Amino acid sequence: MNAVTHVSPGAWRYPGDRAADYTDRDYWTDVARTAERGGFDAVFFADVRGIYDVYDDDCDIAIERAVQTPSNDPRFLVPAMAEVTDDLGFAITRSTTYNHPYELAREFSTLDHLTDGRIAFNIVTSYLESAAANLGVDKRLDHDDRYDRADEFMDVCYALWEESWDESAVVRDREADVFTDPDGVHTVDHDGEWFSVRGPHGCEPSPQRTPFIYQAGSSDRGRAFAAANAEAVFCSYPTKSGVEEYVADMRERAADHGRDPDSLSFYPGVVPIVGETAALAREKHESYRDAVDVEAVLALLSGFMDMDLSELDPDQPLEHIETEAIQGAVNAFTKADPDREWTVREVAQFAGLGSTSPVVVGTPQTVADELEAWYTDLPIAGFNVKEVTRPDSLYDFVDLVVPELRKRGLLADGDGDTLRERAGGGPRLPDRHPARR
Repeated sequence: MNAVTHVSPGAWRYPGDRAADYTDRDYWTDVARTAERGGFDAVFFADVRGIYDVYDDDCDIAIERAVQTPSNDPRFLVPAMAEVTDDLGFAITRSTTYNHPYELAREFSTLDHLTDGRIAFNIVTSYLESAAANLGVDKRLDHDDRYDRADEFMDVCYALWEESWDESAVVRDREADVFTDPDGVHTVDHDGEWFSVRGPHGCEPSPQRTPFIYQAGSSDRGRAFAAANAEAVFCSYPTKSGVEEYVADMRERAADHGRDPDSLSFYPGVVPIVGETAALAREKHESYRDAVDVEAVLALLSGFMDMDLSELDPDQPLEHIETEAIQGAVNAFTKADPDREWTVREVAQFAGLGSTSPVVVGTPQTVADELEAWYTDLPIAGFNVKEVTRPDSLYDFVDLVVPELRKRGLLADGDGDTLRERAGGGPRLPDRHPARR
């Protein structure tokens, strides 16, 4: 995230942490070079359009403790990071609720051209009420309405990216004074409930046409949307069984949409904490836990749950709190440790290191062992590696764990010219994707 804090509030205070340099271009170009050196397919940028103001009914803690604010627009990092890399992809989060499909389609086509096909679109529908207030909307759309709008939004984008320009439309014939054959360019003539877009698309086809599509649906409606649209799916479960159940459900839903279930790739989150010895790794983990800002995490979770956690006793067991939002948290954390009686404070301490993703602590060999076990036992394509400290967590992973993964043949350089190809797909959307039918 182009901000001081993403999902580890308080870590920016850790000695040597450089998250506060998020406004420095050199910081991000260093991240890009390091990620490419480590064989990452892409750098993923989360984003929000509002501020976390549910906790204690104001945004003071969010502002004071840098809870995903201040944050800059991640799109404008891409040209600088692309300039210093050759293969690294860039997954940019954009909202279907607070953007227009014509403008967004043009943005991503432009970025795909500038990066030679290394761009991805992480689709979100936005959950913060404050985002609606910032963007002139009286009230945030209801959950399912946001996904209804997203369905139509993507229909328009797909029409612009995939159908508006023929492959042979751009001829660049200087002698005939014809840059583009008008017969190869078409309007999309969309007139729906949410959008009216005539077209044609304002950009000629980019290397991927449609950017590589990421999504992270978790609710029933969100899963349905991801199953219809996503090529790569993020998930965040603390146990293998949670990931396994999620993948099985998503592949069944993809088949219901007429898609090849195997065309979806899954990337569970993981938080590696690595030391050259087991003792150093444990010491680092404890120091990271000590750096967690519990109140800042509660402000973040209050926004996620849309529930003011300041009203709760932090040492009260969650199972005694009868709300839908809290019970959802109970289910997630009970899977992480079924024998533990989770309190609000313990949840904040746990979630302060990478949200609900598993924290893997150990030497390069033992961390690689755990990643290999997940990769071998589960139908996943890789991992969404989360940082605690920045950029030291990335350095630790690339310098210590990546050589071990390469030694085991678990990390090969991706083939192909585009992000989609290096992630295991073809140059374009899969044939059975709804946008190709």
